[in-house]
Amino acid sequence: MENTKNEAKSTKLSINLNKSSDDFFIVAIGASAGGLGAFESFFSAIHSNSHMNMAFVLVQHLDPNHKSLLTQLIQNYTNMKVFEVENGMKVRKNCVYIIPPNYEMKISLGVLHLERPTKKRGHRLPINLFFQSLANDKQNKAIGIILSGMGHDGTEGIKSIKEAGGIAIAQSIESAEFDGMPSSAITTGMIDDILSPDEMPEKLINYVNGNIKSQIIVSQISYDEDILKNIFLILQNQTSHDFSMYKPSTMGRRIERRLAVNKINTIQEYYEYLKRSKNEVNTLFNDLLIGVTNFFRDEEIFLSLEKNAIPKLFLKKTPDSTIRVWIAGCSTGEEAYSIAILIMEYMQKTKKSFTIQIFATDIDESAIATARAGVYSSSITANISQERLENYFIKNSDGNSYRIHKNIRDMLIFSVHDIIKDPPFSKLDLISCRNLLIYMNIELQQKIISIFHYALNENAILLLGNSETLGELANLYTVLDAKSKLFECQKDPDNNKKTTLSRLLPTNQIYHSSQHINRLSSGVKLPLRELTENAILEQIAPSAVLVNE
Repeated sequence: MENTKNEAKSTKLSINLNKSSDDFFIVAIGASAGGLGAFESFFSAIHSNSHMNMAFVLVQHLDPNHKSLLTQLIQNYTNMKVFEVENGMKVRKNCVYIIPPNYEMKISLGVLHLERPTKKRGHRLPINLFFQSLANDKQNKAIGIILSGMGHDGTEGIKSIKEAGGIAIAQSIESAEFDGMPSSAITTGMIDDILSPDEMPEKLINYVNGNIKSQIIVSQISYDEDILKNIFLILQNQTSHDFSMYKPSTMGRRIERRLAVNKINTIQEYYEYLKRSKNEVNTLFNDLLIGVTNFFRDEEIFLSLEKNAIPKLFLKKTPDSTIRVWIAGCSTGEEAYSIAILIMEYMQKTKKSFTIQIFATDIDESAIATARAGVYSSSITANISQERLENYFIKNSDGNSYRIHKNIRDMLIFSVHDIIKDPPFSKLDLISCRNLLIYMNIELQQKIISIFHYALNENAILLLGNSETLGELANLYTVLDAKSKLFECQKDPDNNKKTTLSRLLPTNQIYHSSQHINRLSSGVKLPLRELTENAILEQIAPSAVLVNE
């Protein structure tokens, strides 16, 4: 028996990372039913006698009425110190922390904070809560892992970790005793790796090692204009979307993560890899698109929208009027549906009836497909009141998802649209564009603010994200609610409404040199005729086509 145990130990992964910095990674592991076996496999694959640049925090659904034995059980599988969390406990690397029963947990500045649950059992989502706080606290040094469990807890938290630049891993379906939680996480399309628990430690070590190496050159990414320009050209040639006016720091962080995942040491090597791999181009593109959204996200903002903005949409409107709204960067549709619900509630409350047109757009085709379907997991119950669930959603027969009601769905038109190059909608009463401008440089931000002013009616409403401002164009708007970033469109003193869209929209540069495209493309060279047609379309294509009978 002893020999068998020694042989098992010899197969463990040996880790040796000597990094003195306290800025270490935190690996959050969420599990529910079947999680104990997965924990055993995970920690049994780590030889913990040497130092790691990681700490592990376990968040499992535990019976609130019984003392947990998980701390003692996990200690049997690892030589790291294992703690049941106490409020105010500081997280240190090379240690394991376990949530106690009947608590929810957050992390701030590396300190764990315990809170008593406010929702009844069965409606609590402690994994989401901790993952989201970890994403805010550790940014790209947050790693989220979803193990065996029923339900969907952790899915929204995974999105937050990915948005912050971290890594997401899910247990493979075939290795999970209960596959509900891993399956739900996988369907987001944001999981970096799908592995059995015993395969995960090696992936973590490779990633942490790669991240440390890539950090040496990440500052160069942000300022190496030639490399960035070439990468943007490859992206634009394959996806038709231009990232050249996005902030270099944002692009640098995303590219840094791809270097670490692919174990590539230099930006030049990654550029060469992109030229060879269409799959990696698509993966990088998807990473750049990551956006986190949910229904009524930032409750105070939606309360302000309901009170200060929605009633204004109906002022001076006649019964035959159409109220037009544009949700730019709508992702998977939750915000668009939330605004539609507010408008519907106002009409019901005031007994008014108007034609409502809500245009919801994004450059991510898969996100738009999700929005069009209007089907969401039961995790939405964390953000939607019971009354709204009953009025505007239908629970599907699977019991694990909800479908948006037809009376709300019919108010919206979802479409793939690039705010940088495609003509905007017009004669609008409200534009919501939250947390998109922050990724763009100042020049592009100002152009888009100008486009919004062009598209809005006088006294119409603009809603921006928490960290976004109007900049030099503040004179075109008055403030409705500074905290919620609600603005009212004013008449342009210089009459720039007459400015043509071709002057407002940035010129697409990718088609200006067919030779440059051919040199950078990863294999397929476009025929001269197709290149010419593309160039013409980019420059002079009309914004609309009228088709008769």
